[in-house]
Amino acid sequence: MSANPTIEWTEDDGEARSAHWRSETGTPAPRRVVIADDTTTADTAFRLASEGTGLLWRGDFQNARQLLQAMARRVDRPPKKKKAPPATLIDAFNQHRQAQSQRARTLNAVLIPVEADYGIALRRAPDVRAACEQAYGPADGEPSVASLRELQGLVGAYEWRKRGVEIPALGDRIHPHYGVFSPVRGEYLDLVEQAPLPSTSLAFDIGTGTGVLAALLAKRGVERVVATDQDARALACARENIERLGYAKRVKVVEANLFPEGRAPLIVCNPPWLPARPSSALEYAIYDPESQMLKGFLNGLAAHLEPGGEGWLILSDLAEHIGLRTRDELLALFEQAGLTVLDKLSVRPRHPKASDTEDPLHAARTREMTSLWRLAARNNQAAR
Repeated sequence: MSANPTIEWTEDDGEARSAHWRSETGTPAPRRVVIADDTTTADTAFRLASEGTGLLWRGDFQNARQLLQAMARRVDRPPKKKKAPPATLIDAFNQHRQAQSQRARTLNAVLIPVEADYGIALRRAPDVRAACEQAYGPADGEPSVASLRELQGLVGAYEWRKRGVEIPALGDRIHPHYGVFSPVRGEYLDLVEQAPLPSTSLAFDIGTGTGVLAALLAKRGVERVVATDQDARALACARENIERLGYAKRVKVVEANLFPEGRAPLIVCNPPWLPARPSSALEYAIYDPESQMLKGFLNGLAAHLEPGGEGWLILSDLAEHIGLRTRDELLALFEQAGLTVLDKLSVRPRHPKASDTEDPLHAARTREMTSLWRLAARNNQAAR
């Protein structure tokens, strides 16, 4: 057996069983597991899941999907007694995250046995082997158990990777790998497409993810781009996208914690926008605990800019409207890092949540702006 976590249960005939527990979201294995099948009602499943019990499915796969949908309706049902509205937006943010976390824990309780080759030996089960291999890596020859909800996510990501995401600024598609944040918010790409380039000789793309910004800089005529990331999935994803788009001779993807060696006349970074603690590994593209990446980029920028160079920081101000960070605190970070603001280009978001009145953070989203801050090192201003 490997060092992977193990999940244990007892079959209906009294036989004790165990298998690897798989969770790319970092969800811990349930401490108690019971067998569930086509006779299990949604009310029973919801009650057990709410208590933290896992339900290992032994029935028809499509019935498990229907059960999960029924449980989701129960989770999302408005409470009989209305709660007082949160006093502040940061309270609304914290309550929303708590509710989403509880929702995920409850719905992740429906478990599916996965064979050693990633097959699923249940009636009417789809073939998820290719999707599992992309997310988990080659099969290790051991049976495992995963939540149905996570398996659905794997299949969705697999299909999304095949189709790709249309990027109008590129005039092409980006194909995100599982676990790599997809560039679905196109407004920040429009800003990068429109901002005046200080140079076309060299650029650094810090935290490249899918490689979309590196590709866009190459498309704009930057002769050489060094794109960095420290996540193995992101590095593989960026390299594949850059190769497919035909920019491999001009874009080099390297493993690094923020900056590569040397200096550049243009350094671009799109860090996670919200200074909060991620609740899973997949949330690190959204939440930047204690603004670690933002501060790391700003504090190292001056030392890596060529004289007269610019750093482009792409950042939403949603955190400011929620109350997670103030504008004065952001400007103070610039000041402490020895940076000055040359210009700021801004655009309103176009994503569906911006106009969703049912969103708990609607009041903040209606005021949100996404900005590209053009920054320079104070001691380099004479070279401009």
